[in-house]
Amino acid sequence: MAQEVIQLSTSEVDKLIQYYKQQKIDRHAPGVVFAAKLPAVAITVYKSGKVLFQGNDAQIEASRWGATTSKDISSAAPSPLKTKGDTLPPNFENCSVIGSDETGTGDYFGPVTVAAVYVSSEKIQLLKELGIKDSKMLTDEKMLLIADNIKAACPHSILVLRNEKYNAVQQKGWSQGKIKALLHNKALLHVLNKISPTVPEYILIDQFAERDVYYRHIQNEKEIVRDNVLFSTKAEQLHIAVAAASILARVAFLKEMDKISNEINIEIPKGASKKVDEIAANILLTKGEKVLKTITKWHFANTEKAKKLASAKKNAR
Repeated sequence: MAQEVIQLSTSEVDKLIQYYKQQKIDRHAPGVVFAAKLPAVAITVYKSGKVLFQGNDAQIEASRWGATTSKDISSAAPSPLKTKGDTLPPNFENCSVIGSDETGTGDYFGPVTVAAVYVSSEKIQLLKELGIKDSKMLTDEKMLLIADNIKAACPHSILVLRNEKYNAVQQKGWSQGKIKALLHNKALLHVLNKISPTVPEYILIDQFAERDVYYRHIQNEKEIVRDNVLFSTKAEQLHIAVAAASILARVAFLKEMDKISNEINIEIPKGASKKVDEIAANILLTKGEKVLKTITKWHFANTEKAKKLASAKKNAR
């Protein structure tokens, strides 16, 4: 789909809205102040003054109002990234895509969270206006602010595997790769069901395993998402759908961490550092092993380190 983007002043936006008022349509999406639909072009005006024209006549209509910036926003080739995985099709960043990502797998405390988000080509510019980008480039505070906007704008699924369930399946011999693959597949199925009969052009999974390994992990599932699935590392930087998924997964993880902290009245840290060992040791001493096990990934090396620290502190008393 052809698209053009222009930047207008407030007065110019007012003129444009007046010009297209007969073609106005309702579009209740964050950041959108006006939308119109013509036979061969859709027009979306954002609070920032950017105007998106999409359709066969995008260039014609955009030229009425000034120079376009589409080369910078939609047509420019992305900066080369050193990624592993599938070769993406041309103009992939402008395709309708379901993206999926996960977080929490490297953290001793807290759950594993997975999110999948469908971003149609028409919603890409909206998400850019909302400031959606790779979660690693955003602060936790910023992600908490924009997560609700993503949820309002895009069909999505968020899955939370809490520690008790995580420990139970891990003790059965499930690897983290298998756990993640099952969660990704389930989240993708949820989104596909939500948008049916619409079918995305592609599905992009932030790669944590080779394709064959991923599908081997989920081979016994009744429903498996296979059509038009692509895998790539650094996928958050390859399509905004994965960036949105990474934000929703991270926010779900942060909220669970806050919930755990409030329940045990101890601020628990992220990651798997020495500080984590020390906090875990304090929980062992004050709350007991049963409590610690319900809020951690018990097979991590942090468990034995925390036990040694707790024992040393106890003997030093």
